Amino acid sequence: MATLNKDIFGLKVENHELVKLAYDAYLANSRSSHAKTLKRGEVSGGGKKPWKQKGTGRARFGSTRNPIWRHGGVAFGRTGNENFMKKLSKGSKRIAVRQALSMQNKDKKVFVVDTFACPNGKVKETVEFFNKNKLDMNKNTLLVVSVKDDLVLRATSNVPTLKVVRPTYLNVFDIMNADQIVISEKSLPMIDAWLMGEEK
Repeated sequence: MATLNKDIFGLKVENHELVKLAYDAYLANSRSSHAKTLKRGEVSGGGKKPWKQKGTGRARFGSTRNPIWRHGGVAFGRTGNENFMKKLSKGSKRIAVRQALSMQNKDKKVFVVDTFACPNGKVKETVEFFNKNKLDMNKNTLLVVSVKDDLVLRATSNVPTLKVVRPTYLNVFDIMNADQIVISEKSLPMIDAWLMGEEK
Protein backbone atom coordinates (compact mmCIF):
# COMPACT_ATOMS: atom_id res chain seq x y z
CA MET A 1 0.00 0.00 0.00
CA ALA A 2 1.33 3.43 -0.95
CA THR A 3 2.28 5.90 1.78
CA LEU A 4 0.59 9.28 1.76
CA ASN A 5 2.77 12.39 1.78
CA LYS A 6 2.49 13.99 5.23
CA ASP A 7 3.04 17.45 3.72
CA ILE A 8 -0.18 16.99 1.75
CA PHE A 9 -2.35 14.60 3.73
CA GLY A 10 -0.99 15.13 7.23
CA LEU A 11 -1.05 18.87 7.84
CA LYS A 12 -2.36 20.20 11.12
CA VAL A 13 -4.97 22.73 10.06
CA GLU A 14 -5.72 25.18 12.87
CA ASN A 15 -7.16 27.99 10.73
CA HIS A 16 -9.76 27.22 8.08
CA GLU A 17 -9.81 30.73 6.57
CA LEU A 18 -7.81 29.85 3.44
CA VAL A 19 -9.97 26.77 2.79
CA LYS A 20 -13.09 28.94 3.04
CA LEU A 21 -11.62 31.53 0.67
CA ALA A 22 -10.84 28.84 -1.91
CA TYR A 23 -14.30 27.30 -1.46
CA ASP A 24 -16.04 30.66 -1.95
CA ALA A 25 -13.81 31.49 -4.93
CA TYR A 26 -14.80 28.23 -6.65
CA LEU A 27 -18.50 29.04 -6.23
CA ALA A 28 -18.05 32.65 -7.34
CA ASN A 29 -16.05 31.66 -10.43
CA SER A 30 -18.74 29.14 -11.36
CA ARG A 31 -21.49 31.75 -11.12
CA SER A 32 -23.14 32.78 -14.37
CA SER A 33 -24.19 36.32 -15.25
CA HIS A 34 -27.27 35.85 -17.39
CA ALA A 35 -29.83 37.83 -15.39
CA LYS A 36 -30.72 41.19 -16.92
CA THR A 37 -33.26 43.86 -16.04
CA LEU A 38 -34.80 46.47 -18.33
CA LYS A 39 -33.83 50.11 -17.91
CA ARG A 40 -36.38 52.89 -18.43
CA GLY A 41 -35.33 53.27 -22.04
CA GLU A 42 -35.76 49.56 -22.73
CA VAL A 43 -39.30 49.15 -21.35
CA SER A 44 -42.04 49.23 -23.96
CA GLY A 45 -44.25 52.34 -23.92
CA GLY A 46 -43.84 55.56 -22.01
CA GLY A 47 -43.37 57.76 -25.05
CA LYS A 48 -46.10 60.23 -24.11
CA LYS A 49 -45.69 62.67 -21.26
CA PRO A 50 -48.31 61.62 -18.66
CA TRP A 51 -49.47 65.20 -18.00
CA LYS A 52 -48.33 68.68 -18.82
CA GLN A 53 -45.29 70.11 -17.12
CA LYS A 54 -47.00 72.92 -15.21
CA GLY A 55 -50.34 73.83 -13.76
CA THR A 56 -51.59 70.49 -12.45
CA GLY A 57 -50.10 70.73 -8.96
CA ARG A 58 -48.53 67.34 -9.39
CA ALA A 59 -44.87 66.45 -9.67
CA ARG A 60 -43.40 66.72 -13.15
CA PHE A 61 -42.88 63.48 -15.07
CA GLY A 62 -41.72 62.91 -18.59
CA SER A 63 -42.47 59.19 -18.90
CA THR A 64 -44.59 56.49 -17.31
CA ARG A 65 -41.55 54.23 -17.51
CA ASN A 66 -39.74 56.14 -14.82
CA PRO A 67 -38.16 53.66 -12.31
CA ILE A 68 -40.33 54.92 -9.45
CA TRP A 69 -43.53 54.17 -11.36
CA ARG A 70 -45.29 50.83 -11.55
CA HIS A 71 -44.33 49.02 -14.78
CA GLY A 72 -41.37 51.35 -15.07
CA GLY A 73 -37.76 50.44 -15.71
CA VAL A 74 -35.35 49.17 -13.05
CA ALA A 75 -32.71 51.53 -11.72
CA PHE A 76 -29.25 50.05 -11.11
CA GLY A 77 -30.46 46.55 -12.03
CA ARG A 78 -28.49 43.61 -13.38
CA THR A 79 -26.98 44.20 -16.82
CA GLY A 80 -25.80 40.69 -17.64
CA ASN A 81 -22.18 41.84 -17.68
CA GLU A 82 -21.41 41.45 -13.98
CA ASN A 83 -18.08 39.87 -13.08
CA PHE A 84 -18.23 37.71 -9.96
CA MET A 85 -14.70 36.29 -10.31
CA LYS A 86 -12.57 36.00 -7.18
CA LYS A 87 -8.85 35.66 -7.66
CA LEU A 88 -6.67 33.45 -5.51
CA SER A 89 -2.96 33.00 -6.15
CA LYS A 90 -1.70 29.66 -7.45
CA GLY A 91 0.28 29.08 -4.28
CA SER A 92 -2.71 29.81 -2.06
CA LYS A 93 -4.89 27.42 -4.06
CA ARG A 94 -2.37 24.62 -3.63
CA ILE A 95 -2.06 25.23 0.11
CA ALA A 96 -5.85 25.25 0.43
CA VAL A 97 -6.12 21.93 -1.43
CA ARG A 98 -3.44 20.42 0.80
CA GLN A 99 -5.28 21.61 3.90
CA ALA A 100 -8.59 20.25 2.61
CA LEU A 101 -7.03 16.86 1.84
CA SER A 102 -5.45 16.78 5.29
CA MET A 103 -8.78 17.56 6.95
CA GLN A 104 -10.55 14.80 5.01
CA ASN A 105 -7.73 12.34 5.67
CA LYS A 106 -7.93 13.13 9.39
CA ASP A 107 -11.62 12.20 9.23
CA LYS A 108 -10.61 8.92 7.52
CA LYS A 109 -12.33 9.76 4.24
CA VAL A 110 -9.28 9.23 1.99
CA PHE A 111 -8.70 5.79 0.44
CA VAL A 112 -5.88 4.67 -1.83
CA VAL A 113 -6.52 1.90 -4.37
CA ASP A 114 -4.21 0.07 -6.78
CA THR A 115 -5.92 1.25 -9.92
CA PHE A 116 -9.28 2.00 -11.49
CA ALA A 117 -9.61 -0.26 -14.52
CA CYS A 118 -12.51 -0.17 -16.98
CA PRO A 119 -11.23 -1.73 -20.23
CA ASN A 120 -14.73 -1.97 -21.68
CA GLY A 121 -16.08 1.34 -20.41
CA LYS A 122 -19.01 -0.34 -18.65
CA VAL A 123 -20.81 0.91 -15.54
CA LYS A 124 -20.75 -2.71 -14.36
CA GLU A 125 -16.97 -2.39 -14.00
CA THR A 126 -17.42 0.67 -11.79
CA VAL A 127 -19.86 -1.23 -9.58
CA GLU A 128 -17.41 -4.13 -9.32
CA PHE A 129 -14.64 -1.66 -8.41
CA PHE A 130 -16.70 -0.26 -5.54
CA ASN A 131 -17.61 -3.72 -4.27
CA LYS A 132 -14.04 -4.98 -4.52
CA ASN A 133 -12.68 -2.06 -2.48
CA LYS A 134 -15.62 -2.11 -0.03
CA LEU A 135 -16.74 1.39 -0.94
CA ASP A 136 -20.27 2.71 -0.58
CA MET A 137 -21.76 3.78 -3.93
CA ASN A 138 -24.48 5.75 -2.13
CA LYS A 139 -21.93 8.20 -0.76
CA ASN A 140 -20.64 11.20 -2.67
CA THR A 141 -17.34 9.95 -4.03
CA LEU A 142 -14.43 11.85 -5.54
CA LEU A 143 -12.29 9.51 -7.64
CA VAL A 144 -8.81 10.71 -8.59
CA VAL A 145 -7.28 8.91 -11.57
CA SER A 146 -4.07 9.47 -13.51
CA VAL A 147 -5.83 9.18 -16.88
CA LYS A 148 -9.36 10.34 -17.62
CA ASP A 149 -10.17 8.99 -21.08
CA ASP A 150 -13.38 8.11 -22.94
CA LEU A 151 -13.58 4.66 -21.35
CA VAL A 152 -13.40 6.13 -17.85
CA LEU A 153 -16.07 8.69 -18.72
CA ARG A 154 -18.38 6.02 -20.15
CA ALA A 155 -17.95 3.80 -17.10
CA THR A 156 -18.63 6.55 -14.56
CA SER A 157 -20.89 9.18 -16.15
CA ASN A 158 -24.10 7.37 -15.19
CA VAL A 159 -23.16 7.10 -11.50
CA PRO A 160 -24.76 10.21 -9.94
CA THR A 161 -22.76 10.07 -6.69
CA LEU A 162 -19.37 9.79 -8.42
CA LYS A 163 -17.13 12.52 -9.78
CA VAL A 164 -13.87 11.65 -11.55
CA VAL A 165 -10.98 14.11 -11.79
CA ARG A 166 -7.31 14.10 -12.69
CA PRO A 167 -4.86 15.11 -9.91
CA THR A 168 -4.25 18.63 -11.24
CA TYR A 169 -8.01 19.32 -11.25
CA LEU A 170 -8.47 18.76 -7.54
CA ASN A 171 -10.22 21.66 -5.84
CA VAL A 172 -11.40 22.53 -2.34
CA PHE A 173 -15.11 22.45 -3.27
CA ASP A 174 -15.07 18.84 -4.52
CA ILE A 175 -12.80 17.68 -1.72
CA MET A 176 -14.86 19.13 1.12
CA ASN A 177 -18.18 17.93 -0.36
CA ALA A 178 -16.98 14.35 -0.81
CA ASP A 179 -17.98 11.65 1.66
CA GLN A 180 -15.08 9.54 0.45
CA ILE A 181 -12.03 10.38 -1.67
CA VAL A 182 -10.59 7.48 -3.64
CA ILE A 183 -7.11 7.95 -5.12
CA SER A 184 -5.31 5.56 -7.47
CA GLU A 185 -1.66 4.84 -6.66
CA LYS A 186 -0.49 6.26 -10.01
CA SER A 187 -2.13 9.56 -9.12
CA LEU A 188 -0.14 10.06 -5.92
CA PRO A 189 3.16 11.12 -7.58
CA MET A 190 1.21 13.54 -9.78
CA ILE A 191 -0.51 15.01 -6.72
CA ASP A 192 2.85 15.35 -4.96
CA ALA A 193 4.45 17.09 -7.96
CA TRP A 194 1.54 19.51 -8.38
CA LEU A 195 0.81 20.44 -4.79
CA MET A 196 4.44 20.70 -3.73
CA GLY A 197 5.10 23.17 -6.52
CA GLU A 198 7.32 20.98 -8.69
CA GLU A 199 4.95 21.15 -11.66
CA LYS A 200 4.37 24.54 -13.29
